[in-house]
Amino acid sequence: MLNRAAKPFIKLVERYLPDPYIFVLLLTLVTIGAAVTLEQQPLMTVIGQWGNGLWGLLSFSMQMLLVLVSGFMLASTPLMKNMLARLAKLGNTPGKAIVLVTLISLTASWINWGFGLVIGALFAKALARNTQVDYRLLVASAYSGFVVWHGGLAGSIPLTIATPGHVSENQIGVIATGNTIFSGFNLILVAILFVVVPLVNRMMLPPTDESIIVSPDKLLEEPMPTSTSTRPADKLENSKVLAVLVGFVGLTYLVHYFVQGGGLNLNTVNSLFLFLAIVLHGTPKRLLHSLQQAIRGGSGIIIQFPFYAGIMAVMVQSGLAQSMSQWLISFASAESLPVWSFISAGIVNIFVPSGGGQWAVQAPVILPAAIELGADVSRVAMAVAWGDAWTNLIQPFWALPVLAIAGLKAKDIMGFCLVQLIVTGLIIGLVLRFV
Repeated sequence: MLNRAAKPFIKLVERYLPDPYIFVLLLTLVTIGAAVTLEQQPLMTVIGQWGNGLWGLLSFSMQMLLVLVSGFMLASTPLMKNMLARLAKLGNTPGKAIVLVTLISLTASWINWGFGLVIGALFAKALARNTQVDYRLLVASAYSGFVVWHGGLAGSIPLTIATPGHVSENQIGVIATGNTIFSGFNLILVAILFVVVPLVNRMMLPPTDESIIVSPDKLLEEPMPTSTSTRPADKLENSKVLAVLVGFVGLTYLVHYFVQGGGLNLNTVNSLFLFLAIVLHGTPKRLLHSLQQAIRGGSGIIIQFPFYAGIMAVMVQSGLAQSMSQWLISFASAESLPVWSFISAGIVNIFVPSGGGQWAVQAPVILPAAIELGADVSRVAMAVAWGDAWTNLIQPFWALPVLAIAGLKAKDIMGFCLVQLIVTGLIIGLVLRFV
């Protein structure tokens, strides 16, 4: 069984993978060292690039923090808790729980990556309260569904090149999503992963005597506070009218925005989560209590994202990312370029864990190569997108919201994710090459 094959990977990760904060510190030093030695950049120049780039992701960091906070607040509303609890009853055996959480995560991540991260983690907790199943694998399964996000409705690269005025329009024009997200090869790839990823997770399920079971008591949410005070301030904090009015103002804005042709993006998803949470919690006091629970898990995002911003700045400004990509595609043909683009994107993603940042780094290298070789540009672009999503399986950067909600560390789940990395990498590469 695959659970036996997974054991060496699990032990390897548990022994050697440090906390994500240590990982990003080591990655910082490796990136600076590589820029100095490989790109022949002066040390102080590289340090300057790093220091100037530290705060380049402040807006994105706040967006990511709001993904965690607003998603948690929405999922902790009585309505969502009841829905997740009822759905969790379907996973009444360990095997069913693993498959179910993977399918829910895959579906939610295909719709929107932020939605998938939060819902997958919260649903894993709901299942663990209902079924005795290895909690590490359960949370890893919830995170593994994230692998399809860049081939889905919110994929940043296909949406970017489908937008008039994008930076590469002079080279490739505007490529409709019918040639990327809704192309035959991409839909086939997504369909295959919807079958394979749950099965692989199920096959990694350890026997009962080796499973790490978390007591349901440790997964219970803190009860909502009640108040019998008659102070005017308390009446406002418990006012359903105030919450409903403000919440519906926000939802009305979103309806108008979408009717006018606005698209789904990170800001609109966060707004939707926030305003729905305001309405469904019923009172400001309930919402604030949920906020206090949610914000506890945001420390990793706050401290680590500046370091990733610095790494991205060095990778781009020193030429290191372009050199890595250029080397990998230097021996490609028109037929094999999508595969090499996929692999190069997977490697660059370890250092530049952002879909938009990934495209900014690789588009100037990949697109001229594709045009010169006569390769399918839309397929090459999706190869970069899939490479970005693929190595997220072992990149702690994106696992932070999931780990924060689940109460685990990266080393607890990355061994299972490493197995998925191998399996999904083979599948994605074969589809890009032959379908």
